[in-house]
Amino acid sequence: MRLKTTLLFVLSSGLWMAAAQCSASSDIDTGSNKTTVYLNGDVVTMNTQQPEAEAVAVRNGKILAVGRADPVLSAAGNNAHIIDLKGRTLLPGFIDAHGHFGMSAMYMAFENIAAPPVGPVNNMADIQKILNDKKTTTPAGEWILGRGYDEAYLAEGRHPNRADLDQVSTEHPIALVHVSAHFITCNSKCLELAGINASTQAPAGGVIRRIAGSNEPNGVLEEKALSKLLPFLPHDSEQYLGLIEQAQDHYASFGVTTVQDGASMASDLQLFEQAAQRGLLKLDLIAYPHYSVMALLDEQYIPSQQYKNHWRVGGVKLGLDGSPQGKTAYLTKPYHQAPDNQNNDYQGYPTMPQAEVNTHIDHFYAQGWQTLVHANGDAASQQMIEAVALAQQKHGQGDRRSVMIHAQTVREDQLDQMKALQIIPSYFASHTYFWGDWHRDSVLGPQRAKRISPLKSSVDRHMPYTLHNDAPVVPPDMLRLVWSAVNRVTRSAQILGHEQRVSVLDALRGVTLHAAYQNFEEQIKGSIEEGKLADLVVLSANPLRVDPMTIKDIQVLETIKAGESIYQNKH
Repeated sequence: MRLKTTLLFVLSSGLWMAAAQCSASSDIDTGSNKTTVYLNGDVVTMNTQQPEAEAVAVRNGKILAVGRADPVLSAAGNNAHIIDLKGRTLLPGFIDAHGHFGMSAMYMAFENIAAPPVGPVNNMADIQKILNDKKTTTPAGEWILGRGYDEAYLAEGRHPNRADLDQVSTEHPIALVHVSAHFITCNSKCLELAGINASTQAPAGGVIRRIAGSNEPNGVLEEKALSKLLPFLPHDSEQYLGLIEQAQDHYASFGVTTVQDGASMASDLQLFEQAAQRGLLKLDLIAYPHYSVMALLDEQYIPSQQYKNHWRVGGVKLGLDGSPQGKTAYLTKPYHQAPDNQNNDYQGYPTMPQAEVNTHIDHFYAQGWQTLVHANGDAASQQMIEAVALAQQKHGQGDRRSVMIHAQTVREDQLDQMKALQIIPSYFASHTYFWGDWHRDSVLGPQRAKRISPLKSSVDRHMPYTLHNDAPVVPPDMLRLVWSAVNRVTRSAQILGHEQRVSVLDALRGVTLHAAYQNFEEQIKGSIEEGKLADLVVLSANPLRVDPMTIKDIQVLETIKAGESIYQNKH
């Protein structure tokens, strides 16, 4: 269901601020006078006017007082509950500025076939063993689903294909989702059920890979070709609602208090609404529907800054290309090494022509919707830049906070254009760790790879930027994300583009205050200030005071949403 809908995304003003100042009030129990004071630890406020504090008082889900211990205790009153931090560190709750929460929930039911450190797979035999183990408990004819395979880190250096999966079963349909979610690979039974054969034509913006020397599909589907399969995949709404609860616990274990679902489809929106109505949401969830269902934004799911039981619709999502690690991102210059099925001049490809991009973004601007645009390659980035420039000429710039999602290969000249247009780059900075070696050696080559996710170039331009994990592409591990932005160390322990490293404080802004700004929520989230929501995280150490190389090893000890503890590390 979520796979059947959300994966399609890969194929493919002042009023806001006034509402943001009271957006979460409906989710807070104001009938309680419980006051909690946090003492005896490092308090990193992310407030430039008061960067550190000795104590924080929380009442009715909001921050009552911040500062020196004596005045905070006085404001809290005699009956306050005192929490001794014992030298630990208190920060604002983390905001994952882009991801696919619903897909993360769905993946809870899939077999983990990712490479270390996310999963156990190093080669094709590892994948086959996991699938064979699953087959023993799966009746014939029922689906076997896996997620996270990565040809960049398989010993064979290629995608699994129908022949590999047929060795597991020809009676069970098998579908495996690539780590980027821009590819799915199938066995013969899967292809048969979807009606994909030698005569099936791929849709524009997609590829059905073929067996060499024939038209028979080899099992690998790219980008918009996924639409041929998605309607046939299994779904269970009640199971999905249960998985939503599990996914929230997973996010909270990394200190996340606000999540995003980018490119929601109609069924996703319906399920989020059900989850909210049943009181299943404890994290704030912001949905950005896929542009293909934008009619619903006028009719039923109107973008708003007002949460209803912890969820709201924030705007709309548009996708312009694929993934760099999968070599489907749209570049202006050829890939360093072309995929096996392409010529050496291959530059990836767009999901739609420029005229269509212009039409969509013009419509979004006319409606006043915040616009999130997936653009990995610099050619796709230019498509967004040109369309936004045209829309602003027609509708005015305003305070729209359009976001370029991923912005992996934006050039220096493009950053200048983005600053002038007030486009916020949201960087998938953990790419430098997970695929840095792959980008350098195969995808982009040394010169382009060292500029991937150009954070320091953004800092130097005084541009607000955010950081994200694109979960479930990689886990929503916010401290590893910060570590990646600060160190840019690859899996092979090499630094990829030392000149694009940023300070720890700048990286933390990307997952707190800047992320709140991106969401039009800087008045209520992103820093520890009086009157803001008490969205907090307790860490085992202060990221600003440890060796930067150890930031990823800091433990999340507790996550607090609107003053209530929603996760505690029991280890």
